[in-house]
Order: sequence, then structure tokens, then C-alpha cells
Amino acid sequence: MAPAPTTVVASSTPSAAAPTGPIGADGKPLKPCCSCPETKKARDQCVFNLGEENCLDMIKAHQQCLRDLGFKI
Repeated sequence: MAPAPTTVVASSTPSAAAPTGPIGADGKPLKPCCSCPETKKARDQCVFNLGEENCLDMIKAHQQCLRDLGFKI
């Protein structure tokens, strides 16, 4: 009986030094929490005052702003 063939699987783990998200003008990785402050503030105020179900347009506008910057949400 012949030995079973072996399979080699290469790992493609990104290095810690390589940023995985969008990069800001200063060359540092952007953070979703600090991006799109205008739409975030409007969204937060609307949700606080009117409730999430009444602010879907604001929520979608903020999500689109984040997507436009390169975030995958």
C-alpha cells in the first residue's frame, strides 16, 4: 500500500504592521469611531431625541459616509 499524499497549506496571515482599514491624510489608519463626525453627530442627536426607528435616513447617511471612506460595514 502506498503512503497517503500530504498537503501543504500556506498561511496568509496579515502582518501586524500592515493596516487593514482605510488610511487618513496623515498616513495613520482611520477608526470608524472617529470618522464622519458630522453624520455621526446628526445621527446620534436624532436617535437620542426621536428614537432609532425615526432616524433611519440619518443612520443610512452615516453608514454611507463610512463606506465612502473605505470601511466595510
